[in-house]
Amino acid sequence: MINDQPNEDSVIAEIVERLETRFPDSPASAIREAVDQAQQHFARARVKDFVPLFIEREAKARLERPIA
Repeated sequence: MINDQPNEDSVIAEIVERLETRFPDSPASAIREAVDQAQQHFARARVKDFVPLFIEREAKARLERPIA
């Protein structure tokens, strides 16, 4: 059985890094929260190939349109 956890963790870390670069005025905690929420949103996806892309897009959208 292959454990994909370390790979998934590194991909999520890369997403956080890219979003921190794109949104330098956003607190790191807000970026991490947006990524966590997006990750939870796609947690039950059957096909995982494109989930990191969807997580990044969802988190980016959350950061671009924050809830007041």
